Amino acid sequence: MKEFCLDLKNLHTLIEEIKNIVKEGNNIFLLRGDLASGKTTLVREYVKSFYPDEDVTSPTFSIQHQYGEIFHYDFYNHSLEELFNLGLLEWLENKGVHFIEWGDEHVEKILKTNGYNMCVIEIFKLQTNRTYRIQNG
Repeated sequence: MKEFCLDLKNLHTLIEEIKNIVKEGNNIFLLRGDLASGKTTLVREYVKSFYPDEDVTSPTFSIQHQYGEIFHYDFYNHSLEELFNLGLLEWLENKGVHFIEWGDEHVEKILKTNGYNMCVIEIFKLQTNRTYRIQNG
């Protein structure tokens, strides 16, 4: 497990770590944290490192946004049954990097059962910083 305590100006350190994890072959990231902890901000900074002009927003109502080969999901207020009926496992077969906001332990267990490897990033909100705890594999 790795841990970073960063302010928003220094997220590039975490973004480089995520890129290294992707190079190692893990392309699914479950993002966990309270409301307004910075899950969408993390995805926004990752996307902007490839597509600087892209307007990244939370896919809360649409469930998924795609930016090139970067997929951004928001599972808040959606049941696992609904997500599987919509094709969650098929979505994850798309080539690219997948960020799942609100990817809880139930999602993690189902993905592992279906043969998916993933990285969990827990975000803890401090006053002006965030602590990012990364569990890879």
